[in-house]
Amino acid sequence: MNTDGLDLGDDKSLLLVDDDEAFLRRLAKAMEKRGFEVETAGSVAAGTAIATARPPAYAVVDLRLEDGNGLDVVEKLRARRPESRIVVLTGYGAIATAVAAVKIGATDYLAKPADATDVTNALLAGADTLPPPPENPMSADRVRWEHIQRVYELCDRNVSETARRLSMHRRTLQRILAKRSPR
Repeated sequence: MNTDGLDLGDDKSLLLVDDDEAFLRRLAKAMEKRGFEVETAGSVAAGTAIATARPPAYAVVDLRLEDGNGLDVVEKLRARRPESRIVVLTGYGAIATAVAAVKIGATDYLAKPADATDVTNALLAGADTLPPPPENPMSADRVRWEHIQRVYELCDRNVSETARRLSMHRRTLQRILAKRSPR
């Protein structure tokens, strides 16, 4: 059923770890269409259990999960299967976290929202080649909006607390939140 003619090797096992259920389902379906044998986990605990019991050839792990840090899953997987190809996904595109992810054993690091093509390219890129840049990168306005939304959610939708953490005026934040997301 490998429709894209990708060379996945003999072991096509792929572990997806993300606490965003809708994203996890979409990505799992898209990766299955590309020929991967997908197993999903919604938490660090479930991800480390799978990584320990059945370490996959490929893994895509979200950095921030409800019950901890996705790098714990990367560490466990790297210990059990050193040759596995691991991509870390995150809504926080910070250089420090990218460096930490690569140091701990991730093959690549992608900012959300990443589509299945970006993930596949990152998983299958050779050690000496970089994956091609994304076809439709997010605009700067969209990145800013995504960051504000993420902080807003982490502050339990408390506008005052979000404005304080983002160092912006509360009314400015309210105007931004009332608008639609930029494209």
